[in-house]
Amino acid sequence: MNKLSEKLTLSGGAGDVEALLDYPNSSPEGALQQGIAIVCHPHPLFGGTMDNKVVQTIARAFLASGWRTLRFNFRGVGQSHGVHDNGIGETADLLEIINQIAPRGPLALAGFSFGAFIASHGVQHLSESGRATINNADIDGDEDLAGDLSKVVLVGTATTRFDVRPIDASLHQRTLIIHGEEDDTVPLSSVMDWARPQVLPVTVVPAVGHFFHGQLPLLKSLVMQHLKD
Repeated sequence: MNKLSEKLTLSGGAGDVEALLDYPNSSPEGALQQGIAIVCHPHPLFGGTMDNKVVQTIARAFLASGWRTLRFNFRGVGQSHGVHDNGIGETADLLEIINQIAPRGPLALAGFSFGAFIASHGVQHLSESGRATINNADIDGDEDLAGDLSKVVLVGTATTRFDVRPIDASLHQRTLIIHGEEDDTVPLSSVMDWARPQVLPVTVVPAVGHFFHGQLPLLKSLVMQHLKD
């Protein structure tokens, strides 16, 4: 993705996991690197890889905002060992990767389509383990401190095909859900049915399908604005 990319071989439940860690070319003006973001790719059985254009766009948004960004191939994709496991093994691998590269400190989880489903399970696990908890006072007693899980970005969330987990209410302000109005892979109505009971806002991009053809710059801009906020 840029000159500051590092190929990694991480460990998963089925063996090696192929990954790419990108470093920001420079931090945002006046800011240090924000932490590490992990971006999950779409369905492996339908051509999904860590090089998917939507995944790369999300990753570029994080990089431009000062985040180190990790993409990885799910089981059976590229050089990653194993075979597709319907989300079970993939979720376990995500959690293993978090333990390996981000056991503590600021973390963001993101995903596109099937990857958003996997990311939602990662978010739930971090919430239940206390890494998303808000500490109500810092050492001066003046400000709220967020837990390690700083940002969540789910794009084209595959709510029609998989058990996408709800987002804990404490994370709603840190979460961005983006969906195309004309998505014919995952209808917008399905995402709204998932979001409505949670009162979780959804950002809808008009006249756009599942893969955001022609609107990837807008997608990047929306993610960057969320990270800035």
